[in-house]
Formats: sequence, C-alpha cells, structure tokens
Amino acid sequence: MNIDDLVAIDIHTHAEEPCCGTRDDGYDAFQAGMAKYFKNPAGADGMLPTVPQTAAYFRERKIGAVIFPVDAERETGFRRYSNEEVATLCAENNDILIPFASVDPHKGRAGAREVRRLVRDFGVKGFKFHPTMQGFFPNDREACYAVLEACAEEGVITLFHTGQTGVGAGMRGGMGMRLKYSNPMHLDDVAADFPDMPIIAAHPSFPWQEEALAVATHKPNVYIDLSGWSPKYFPDILVKYCNTILKHKVLFGSDWPAITPDRWLADFENLPIRDEVRPLILKENARKLLGM
Repeated sequence: MNIDDLVAIDIHTHAEEPCCGTRDDGYDAFQAGMAKYFKNPAGADGMLPTVPQTAAYFRERKIGAVIFPVDAERETGFRRYSNEEVATLCAENNDILIPFASVDPHKGRAGAREVRRLVRDFGVKGFKFHPTMQGFFPNDREACYAVLEACAEEGVITLFHTGQTGVGAGMRGGMGMRLKYSNPMHLDDVAADFPDMPIIAAHPSFPWQEEALAVATHKPNVYIDLSGWSPKYFPDILVKYCNTILKHKVLFGSDWPAITPDRWLADFENLPIRDEVRPLILKENARKLLGM
C-alpha cells in the first residue's frame, strides 16, 4: 500500500455478507432494518458489497480501508463472516485493504488463541468489538479480559462500537440489543488496565458524546473515529475538540456500506474544520496509529 498516493484512510468499514452459503433466518430482516435506519438501499433487497467489490470501490477513490466482520453469533444467531476469509481477501487486495478481525470476547481463552493465530498467521492489525451486538460490558474482567489481554500482548489495535446503534433500530424489542453496553465510559477502565493497547471509540457516541471526549482526552491510548454519522449531524462540542485538543486523536471512518465515503466526505467539506486539521483526520492520524 502506497500511503502517499491515498487521499484518505477509512478506519471503519464492514464485511457484511455471511460466509458458508445462504443467509441465516432473520438476516434479511436485520439488513432491511439497517437500510431503513441509515436511509441507504444497501441490504434492503439482500444486496451488500462483497469484500472484492469494496476493494474496487475504495481503489477507484484512492482511499485505504480498514475492514472487518463482527462475531456476534452468540447474541444474534447469525454465522459470522470468517476472519480468515476476510484476511485472505485483504491480502489479495493489500494495495487498498487493511485487515481487522472480530472475536466475541465471551470465547475467553479459546478467543485469545484465535486472536494470536489471526495476528501471527494472517497479519490482522486489529480487532473490532461491538458491546451492544455482542452483549458485554468492555470493562467486565471475567467476561472479556482474556481476549483483550491477547490483543494487548500482540500489540494490535482494538476498536469498540460506542453509543446508539443502527443494529436492531426500529425492530421489535430492538432485536434484543441493549444500548447500555456501549457507553464509552466503560472504555476508561479498559484504557487504564491496558495502557499500551491502542483503543478506538467508534462513532460520535450519542447520547454519551462528552463521556467519549473525556476518556479520549484523559487516556493517551484512546482515539475516536467519526464513522456512522454524516458530519453535518456532528455536535458542536465534537467539532470543537476535533479542531483543538483531540486533533491528533480523531480518525475518519465511514461505516461502509451503511454510509458511503462519498456521502461522508461531501458533508465533511462543509464542516468548520481548520485547514491544518483536515489532513490529520482524513489520513495522517490513522497512518501513525496503524504504523504505516
């Protein structure tokens, strides 16, 4: 990957389609709900981009992309997209894709072994966690610290969903998803317990935006990505912190395919971000964090 030729690095994109054949029961309804929430046709008719299609889209725009599945089999019943398959496809498109993986932290020591194997054998650079979708508090030592310890020991990045989610939004009972798990303040404990492990708090963290800003300001190893929202909806306090004390710790992310980089970047152009800060958010902060 030639970083100098890229216009941006998108730190937050999804490999959505399940592996192992046909979709599981309920998956179409789940994706239709996501499409309605994000006002995006992706998924509404069972059509989502494959990883190679994602690579082609980002290559055309000269945007590097971190991509990952989400292992939420225990809570949703949907088979996860194979971490190995995603990593292999990233290796085949390594001019544009950067492999992250996902392991349900409830898998404990078995999950920790998987983390180590994926890093050592498949070159995975980080791990995505979704506390609401996976059903855990990030600071629950018994539930998830074995997996997080493996991430810390392997020197990889951890990326946690924070705030409200489009997963289950508007569906009966919210599809059983509980928002309480994704308060970014839980990451304060994680950052204190693993002070050398890079932690990304994904998304503007509605309704806990100030908690996210506080944790990122206080803990040197905590970053914020701006995915999942159009920039035109960013709260003023987030924009203020992006421009000042967190300008080196904020990262561009789209949440593809729910939100496209085209839409995100067009709205970002109209955001009152200082000229010297824009390249930091769009590429340089991610470049440094990823060690590229």
